[in-house]
Amino acid sequence: MAVLVAVTATGGVVAASSPRQATPAAQQPPANTAKVEMGKLAAMISMDGTLTYRARSDGSPYSVINRRSGIYTELPEDGDKVDCGGVLYRVDGQPVLLLCGSTPAYRSLWGGDGGPDVAELNANLVELGYATRAQLDPSTDYFSFETAVALEKLQTKLGDAQTGALDLGQAVFLPESVRIAKVTGELGGSAMPGAPVLYATSDTPEVQVALDPSYQGEVVAGAPAQITLPGHTSVTGKVDRLGRVAQVPAGQNNDAAQATIPAFISLDDPGKASGLDMAPVRVEITIGGVENALSVPVTALVGKAGGGFAVEVVGNGGRRELVAVKLGLFDTAGGRVQVEGGLHEGDQVVVPSP
Repeated sequence: MAVLVAVTATGGVVAASSPRQATPAAQQPPANTAKVEMGKLAAMISMDGTLTYRARSDGSPYSVINRRSGIYTELPEDGDKVDCGGVLYRVDGQPVLLLCGSTPAYRSLWGGDGGPDVAELNANLVELGYATRAQLDPSTDYFSFETAVALEKLQTKLGDAQTGALDLGQAVFLPESVRIAKVTGELGGSAMPGAPVLYATSDTPEVQVALDPSYQGEVVAGAPAQITLPGHTSVTGKVDRLGRVAQVPAGQNNDAAQATIPAFISLDDPGKASGLDMAPVRVEITIGGVENALSVPVTALVGKAGGGFAVEVVGNGGRRELVAVKLGLFDTAGGRVQVEGGLHEGDQVVVPSP
């Protein structure tokens, strides 16, 4: 039979030749104990992360490419927020608008044109209140007379020439309202068509972590996460998406062994992280769990000489018994481990003194 070996509170060694072995109470000092509990357990992994703002699925910001020639006469500042329909910047005093849409501007638009870019223009004009749905179908991809009328209203409000057409360079299409991340154009500098003028993100905070590839199969989209913000504020979230390509951290000389998988975590209450761009955070991601299981503190485990684990149970009158257990899920956050064996809910097991 296997022999159970445990270090007692006095520093000695207890051995047992059967799965459940009593130790005379008179030989032992009072034990520090914890209860065997029945309940929910969760396995988690912990890592450092960085608070940033959501943009493209790979974590990179949106690029704003200038299409006008002239001089930059107005530029936003890092951290500014621009809504769809607002002015991103100005060239020669003329506004460049932000419109919502996933199709980048690549041509001028006027009466008779059609396509997804026209559909996005129509949707913006209705959403911004320059035409009603009865006047202009926001889903149509045709540049109609009604499109031109609504566009003239927008141009009038902005103080732009009322042409009823949208020239290439007069607007930038991005998927949503943005927060300016970095401005690369220079006020008073030359605006060159095809050159990036700024980078932007959404105004929604998210956390980016570098995931060890060994966890790639365990961390899944939708997994719950706990994020500790600067100031020890704790917020909840979930894994939003995982990167598809492993990345080597800067300074690792392209060492493939150091590659990680980017993972992005959305926050249940993004407002709690507002204004903390690029702040370091601590992240715990749940990778598994059980709803109803017996568990003991991890510190209650003792090793068996032949392998495996046991716990020391304190019974009536201080009588102690070593009970062999089979381990299941480790709840790292709670410091407990799932056990199977001759234990019952409410049993008292020996743990180290505080």
